[in-house]
Order: sequence, then structure tokens, then C-alpha cells
Amino acid sequence: LSLQKRWKESDGTPVFTIDGKYTSRGWTEWTEGFVYGSAILQYDATGDESMLQIGREGTLRRMAAHVTHIGVHDHGFNNVSTYGNLRRLLREGRLPSNDWESHFYDLALKASGAVQASRWTQLTPELGYIRSFNGPQSLFSDTIRSLRALGLAHVLGHRLMGENDAKINLLHRSLQHAETTARYNVYYGKGRDTYDVPGRVVHESIFNVTDGAYRCPSTQQGYSAFTTWTRGHAWVLCGFPEQHEFLELLPESEFKEFGGKQKILDRYLEVARITADFYLRETPTDGIPYWDTGAPGLVHLGDYLNRPAEPFNEYEPVDSSAAAISAQGLLRLARILEKKGDKKAAQTYLAAGLTTARTLFSEPYLSSDPKHEGLLLHTVYHRPNGWDHIPKGRKVPCGEAAMWGDYHL
Repeated sequence: LSLQKRWKESDGTPVFTIDGKYTSRGWTEWTEGFVYGSAILQYDATGDESMLQIGREGTLRRMAAHVTHIGVHDHGFNNVSTYGNLRRLLREGRLPSNDWESHFYDLALKASGAVQASRWTQLTPELGYIRSFNGPQSLFSDTIRSLRALGLAHVLGHRLMGENDAKINLLHRSLQHAETTARYNVYYGKGRDTYDVPGRVVHESIFNVTDGAYRCPSTQQGYSAFTTWTRGHAWVLCGFPEQHEFLELLPESEFKEFGGKQKILDRYLEVARITADFYLRETPTDGIPYWDTGAPGLVHLGDYLNRPAEPFNEYEPVDSSAAAISAQGLLRLARILEKKGDKKAAQTYLAAGLTTARTLFSEPYLSSDPKHEGLLLHTVYHRPNGWDHIPKGRKVPCGEAAMWGDYHL
């Protein structure tokens, strides 16, 4: 509420805090959906009508431009977090029944999924991806968490229309994007390169758009292309179990061109498990990762993986937002494995997810300062660019929040 009272829309979109106050940071407006989506989720949890008003009015007033935004890969973040959550509440009976309001949310979600699917680079007849805002050569790991936009549009009966009225199946594009991400952004310990550690994730893959050839791993926000930026890893760890749950609900006939439904589900589960195992190996005992597994200052922290993370250390920041996203992935994975009868593995991932959640819901991560506008403290946005605030007397960023961290908590 303090943010809503203070913030002027002319200031842009809140991204992260500096000295406890949210501020904007020009790159893309990918966090605006979290602003109103968080308010909607707070209403969902507490029944506070003022939060619902903020979420609904903000969505109506501000989010239409994101529905038709042709320049970004973040449609799931912006539009499923707002229109999608409002539609869910309507269908659950949490909002008064209104057919026109329901159609409004449906139309927004259909358009969003189609627009995201139109940002397409085709590599081969079987592989392709939703290009990042960096251009047609760029595949981000983040986008796996935004495939929800394509999935929702598909189940709502929508498709993308192309040149000469070509009918483009949104589910097929989602499946191709996921397989391309699994093949190139995730590592399996099979000697792909010198740094092929099972379960590690690269932020970005680069392709030759002329012939579709893979060129190299890359990163925008991580330390290097050969280390793992933990928030990029978190998007994959969360995104594949989420997609697995969604695809389980679809009929077998939807997967005929892809070798059958079970083949796809097995692939998604493979990615989810190998990235989850990496998280368990490369994260301190309380479930809070440092911002990059190869960050150079970690060498000064000694045996840091066998004790709780230290958000106030002098060498490298933690990223609690990566923990919040990863915890969701671990809990989803545990539920999938429980249903499959693999109770031992399910218990391992459940325990890891709950341990991480317990840490996040307590100090020093959960903010208890009424003057701080954030909810989840010790997040990191863009360490290489130096965007994150370093408090006076400290050597690395700490104590600040970010919109995506607050939303996923």
C-alpha cells in the first residue's frame, strides 16, 4: 500500500528497491505484471478488497500495451500474472460472476499468447524458440516460465494466423521452444563442453539465424557463459515442472506430431530432475543460492555450501528471488513424483522446497520493517551491470527487494 500511495505512473515501472524504496530501471517493462499480480495474490490470500481494487484497476488501466507487446519474451510474467490470476479468481467464484469480464480476460490471454508465439526463430522443422528481446539469435532460459501464455491461449481455443492465413498451433510452438531450451540451455554431463556439469543452466544460447546452427552459450546477467546464473537456473527448475503439470491435463491427440504425450512428459521430467539435483548440490544448506555458482568471490567463503548462506558477507551477494522461484519448482516436482509413486525422490525434493520456503519466510529474508516497500529481501537483479544497491558500509548488494521476488514469494 505504501508503494501504491507513493508511486506515480510517470515514474515508469517499479523494479527493485534502493534503501527500501522501489525504483524503476529502464531495460524492458517486464515487471509491471508483478506489481498488479502481487496485489491480486494478496487479495487471494487475505480477502483484502483494497488489494483486489489495486490489481483489477491497474490491470485494466496499464496492462493492455503488454498484451500486444511485440518486442519482448515476457508475456507470461506480465499477462498471466494479471489477466490470468483475475480469470482464475472469477472461475473459482472468488469474484462475482460476469460473462463479459470473463470474455475480456480470455481475449487478453489469447492475444498475449499469439503475440508471444509470433516472436519466433525456426531452426529446423522440429526445433525453434521464442526469441528474447536481444534479437532473433537469442534464446533465454527465462522464457520457459512464460510459456504459460501460449498454453493458456491454446486451451482457450486460440491460434496464431500467419502469412496466407497459415494456422500456427500455439501448443506446438510451446513444445518446440521447450525442447530447444532443454537441448541447448541445460547440461547433462555428457561432454558437450569442458564445463558440462549435469543440471547446470546457461542463461542464453546463441544461434546462427541463417542456417539454424547453434553457436555458443552466453549470458546477460550471470558471471560467465560457463557458470550458472542462479535465477536463470531457477526459471528452468520452476518452468519445466509447471509445464509438465499443464501437459498432463491435455489429451493424447495433441501430441501426435511429437512422438506421443509420454515422450514429452518424460523429457520435461528429465530436465526438472537434473536441474533440481544441481540445485541441491550447489546451494547452501538453507536453500538460498548465491547469485552465480561461479562468482569469483565465493572462493573466499570457504566451505559455503555446507552451511547456511550469508547475505551480509563481503564477497558475493545471495539471490533470494532465485530461491523463491526454485522452491516452487522443487515443490511441483515433488508432487509429480509422488503421483508417479516415486515417494523417496518426492520426499527429497519436498524437503528441499520446504526448507527453502521456511528460510524465506523468516528473517533476515522476510522483511519486518514497515518502512521497507519490499517483501523479500536480499535479491539481485543485474550484478555484472552494477545495478544493485550496495548499502553504506557494505561491499556487495544486500537488504533490497525486487518485484519478481515479492511476487513469487
